[in-house]
Amino acid sequence: MAVLLETTLGDIVIDLYIEERPRCCLNFLKLCKIKYYNYCIFHSVQRNFMVQTGDPTSTGKGGESMFSTLYGDQAKYFEMENSPRIKHKKIGTVSMVNNGSNMHGSQFFFTTAENINYLDGVHTVFGEVSEGMDVLMKVNEAFVDKDNRPYQDIRINHTVILDDPFDDPSGLEVPDRSPEPTKEQLDTGRIGADEEIDDTKGKTMDQVDEMIKSKEAKARAQILEMVGDLPDAEIKPPDDVLFVCKLNPVTTSEDLETIFSRFGTINSCEVIRDQKTGDSLCYAFIEFEKEENCEEAYFKMDNVLIDDRRIHVDFSQSVAKLKQKYNLGNTKAAMDKNRGPGYIVKDRTAKQGNYDLVFDEDEDEPSHKHKKKKEKRNETEESDYRKSKDKHKRKRHRDDSDDEDRYTERRRKEDEMGRDRKKNRDREKDSERDRDRERDRDRGRNREGDRGRDRERERERDRDKRKDRDRDYDRDRDRDYDRDRGRDKYSSRDRDRKKDYR
Repeated sequence: MAVLLETTLGDIVIDLYIEERPRCCLNFLKLCKIKYYNYCIFHSVQRNFMVQTGDPTSTGKGGESMFSTLYGDQAKYFEMENSPRIKHKKIGTVSMVNNGSNMHGSQFFFTTAENINYLDGVHTVFGEVSEGMDVLMKVNEAFVDKDNRPYQDIRINHTVILDDPFDDPSGLEVPDRSPEPTKEQLDTGRIGADEEIDDTKGKTMDQVDEMIKSKEAKARAQILEMVGDLPDAEIKPPDDVLFVCKLNPVTTSEDLETIFSRFGTINSCEVIRDQKTGDSLCYAFIEFEKEENCEEAYFKMDNVLIDDRRIHVDFSQSVAKLKQKYNLGNTKAAMDKNRGPGYIVKDRTAKQGNYDLVFDEDEDEPSHKHKKKKEKRNETEESDYRKSKDKHKRKRHRDDSDDEDRYTERRRKEDEMGRDRKKNRDREKDSERDRDRERDRDRGRNREGDRGRDRERERERDRDKRKDRDRDYDRDRDRDYDRDRGRDKYSSRDRDRKKDYR
């Protein structure tokens, strides 16, 4: 026993548990047969948990059972079936929604996660998805708001009963054809189910890139407006101002004005300089009276040699002056607002309740007294403005002097730290030099000791040589002596022998 649901994303086939849940299956089949679910939206999509539908009102609070069409409002809901117990243990399980009183109407949901045990016994499982699991996953991946409602409608267009084992109850009206959707069903305030939301369709890559860049630029402008860098997100830089960079530091505003004035009248020309040192930052802004002159200068002056420098010219992207004008306008508007309403009491002697109020600007012939009051008020406002301006100037001057003092103090501290570092380096050099000298002296002592030991060894060798020489001499002398002595003995013996012969 199965039912086919034709949705805007594809077809889903549901197998019903006829034997285990006969009442829920009967209710679901007959509601599908009378086309009750046609054009119902998936009003709740909780990713990786469940997707819910079955409410013709598209609010999540409506829906009636099939029995209400037969027996009236007293049969709007029917009791849930608890036995046998079937668990929500796999993806694609289909259950009837509990209305809070253990009763069911027409709403049902598909599970998109496994083992959702805490739903067991609360909602009645009456079937499972047999085909179209990929379609169910598409529904699961839909983009939703904080109330889990999809931004784009996902609907059940049609229901087809593949097999119905139950007979139709008496009095059940089955339409011959699917009914047309009502205006209330289609008007949900969301993106239509058949509405194309791909704004890049039919566009080239260049057009898509340009569209993306435009959206990114608008997003950045909105961020700059929120942080206060831009007075308005829709503000645009002026078209009559040129940005000139890569200037020589010696180039002045007068030089640039003289060079660029041949293209037309120049309202202002300023080389931007450092606030403290006054040195040129090598870029400038030139404002022309007419946009045509600005464009001509842009095309002809780019990469021109000025003071031995190749300058670069482009249209200005700065809105600093526009921001100043915007802030000034807001300040004046605030001053006008604080000034109060522009009406006066024409007759001060009249009783309360009979005041004749007129706007002072609408009086064609103001009185002399009123003129004096107006002049006095203008003088007061002008003096207050001058006082405020002087106060801001003094504050700016005081801030500049404080910055200069802080700069001087920082320079003094840096000089002291530099001198301390130099002293430490000199001290380290002196100590290193002393260590080198001591090491050299130690080496000299060692060298003198080595020379003394060498001389002592040399003297000992000389003594040994003399001793050896004396010993050899004595030995030779003794040998010669012994030889001579033996010769004398031999001679005396011969003499004695000769005597004997005689």
